Amino acid sequence: MTISRRGLLATGAAGSALGLLSACGSNTGRDGGGSKGGPKLSQWYHQYGEQGTEQAVKKYAAAYDRASVTVQWRPGNYDQQTAAALLTDSGPDVFEVNGPSLDMIQGKQVADVTDLLKGVEDDFNQAVLAPKRYDGKIWGIPQVIDMQMLFYRKSLLDDAGVRPPATLDELVDAARKLTTKKVKGLFLGNDAGAGVLGGTPLYAAGLSLVTEDGAVGFDDPAAARTLGKVRQLYADKSLLLGAPADWSDPSAFTQGLTAMQWSGLWALPAVQKALGDDFGVLPFPKDGAQGKPSVPVGAYAAAVSTRSKHQQAGKDYLKWLWVEHTDYQEDFALSYGFHIPARISLAKKAAALRKGAAADAVRYTTDHGYAQPLLWTPAAQTAYQDALNRIIKSGANPDSELKKVVRKVSAELDRVKKK
Repeated sequence: MTISRRGLLATGAAGSALGLLSACGSNTGRDGGGSKGGPKLSQWYHQYGEQGTEQAVKKYAAAYDRASVTVQWRPGNYDQQTAAALLTDSGPDVFEVNGPSLDMIQGKQVADVTDLLKGVEDDFNQAVLAPKRYDGKIWGIPQVIDMQMLFYRKSLLDDAGVRPPATLDELVDAARKLTTKKVKGLFLGNDAGAGVLGGTPLYAAGLSLVTEDGAVGFDDPAAARTLGKVRQLYADKSLLLGAPADWSDPSAFTQGLTAMQWSGLWALPAVQKALGDDFGVLPFPKDGAQGKPSVPVGAYAAAVSTRSKHQQAGKDYLKWLWVEHTDYQEDFALSYGFHIPARISLAKKAAALRKGAAADAVRYTTDHGYAQPLLWTPAAQTAYQDALNRIIKSGANPDSELKKVVRKVSAELDRVKKK
């Protein structure tokens, strides 16, 4: 499966690395009026993997009667293309973004859209809205939510006398008991989870990557304790490694190679088709007395370029599409792949999300969801990710590794807050 909406959850913090902009073209549609009597607006999307998505967004744009909206479907490194285009006059008027990043906001490349959400701000999932906030304002409108969760095979757990794990200790124990000569207890990806887990174990320990006041959120002994338990999964040889497909594809789980697998909501239809009712889903289990279940979530946002000559027209269009047109919002989330609408009210009433594992996923997202903080930069992500890899796969000391990461992240936070 190549569903590109999951990318923001697989790669960690969204960077805004600048580079050469390829194939931008010069037809931005910003000059003159549209055939509908309003301005011409250029709208960019990254290239989705789900069939029908491109046709859907073009249908939405064509239905708007206050401007002529031209949709550009952008293959390749979309984040790099967009970051570079926002520095020029040849970029989009409105666009979706894996962010917006702190660099975009501080660089005044995206417009304030706070007023567009007036009266409905509380209806947006607060976990995915949080990284769109900065300096008391909102800089992007969340479109749809992707989330990750733990799939488990009910029959295999029952046969082994194992209950669905509610704590990290129970997960380690369950993975060990479920491991046989033919089946591994848990699949966290072919790199043993170092890539996909990210900050999820820290949130499960009751910590965070960055605190609300902008400090390092895991300068605490509980962080080393929790990551040590993740290492134990690897040391126990309970983890499936070298699967034909990685964690985002549920085939290792549906083919019986593993009793439990960490994957995403997008995998649920395929799992249901293969296993019927013989599976359940869980958040990442809590660890320690201060811990809580943890669910990583992410959402692309719709944003307005400050270089646009038609900023207000762009804002009006985004409000029409992502605030007022709830039918399009539900269609975009559920008719092309399987995602959760960013609006809580839509997620609750959507028929496809009202029962079974899908309903559980919505509840976990609402109750336990966290998104990577806006202040969590690519440099911070790299330092943490490298340490996590050494801890899990090489058995490096979690405490000493994390102390080095805390110093690096603290310096990085000081740097971005001085901008």
